[in-house]
Amino acid sequence: MLGLVVCGAAGRMGSTVVRLIQESAGVRLVGAVEWSGSPQINKDAGEVAGVGKVGVPITPQLAPLLQSPVVVIDFTTPEATLEHLKIAARKGAPIVIGTTGFNPKQLSEIKRLARRDRVFVSPNMSVGVNLLLSLLGRVAQTLGEDYDVEIVEAHHRFKKDAPSGTALALGRVVAQALKRDLDKIGVSGRKGIVGERTKKEIGLMSVRAGDIVGDHTVIFGGLGERLEFIHRAQSRDTFARGALRAARWLVKQRKGLYSMQDVLGL
Repeated sequence: MLGLVVCGAAGRMGSTVVRLIQESAGVRLVGAVEWSGSPQINKDAGEVAGVGKVGVPITPQLAPLLQSPVVVIDFTTPEATLEHLKIAARKGAPIVIGTTGFNPKQLSEIKRLARRDRVFVSPNMSVGVNLLLSLLGRVAQTLGEDYDVEIVEAHHRFKKDAPSGTALALGRVVAQALKRDLDKIGVSGRKGIVGERTKKEIGLMSVRAGDIVGDHTVIFGGLGERLEFIHRAQSRDTFARGALRAARWLVKQRKGLYSMQDVLGL
């Protein structure tokens, strides 16, 4: 039985992971973590997730929960995730990271720490999104320079980072295939008289409304035709199942940095 510790256990994704652990064979919840000021501290993680008492209280400290072999699943904030990763690396605990919004310096730190631990990072753990990531490079290469690329993503009103980590991942795959640097040619918004669209730019547009779980559309627009790839997440369960799949896979690997593409063999 694989023991799991969920960081961000009272959040939207964390509570979904807690719920699905109770419904899944071969895994069990052994720890739940939230920030020290959370009103959910000391409450039962199962009750907070809506599945009834599971006998695991939510605590503010990760380190005491890593005394025995476990896998950490983290859906928190970039700053909190890095602290949790440092603790996991010291304790030798594999960690599955679903947090988004890391800046370049934080990503470099994750890569450095992955030399000491088994680290999985993915902005989106959906099988469908990762299959799309594996296909877009070939599509972009085939269509070439004559098709404009625009990416539109929509999420719930509470999401803090934009564009989404998934939209950026989709954009990077396309940019790499077209031998472009997304950091230089990515356009995250347009307003006013911006002039004619440049041939090289890749648009990344963000929508924030209501309780949208996550929609991503990649548009290849040519003269006379348009090709669109659309992925819509109907519930957070698909991401939580991906996190559990990653945890089962990661525990069998050597030290290093992995993604959902590795888990799926894409």
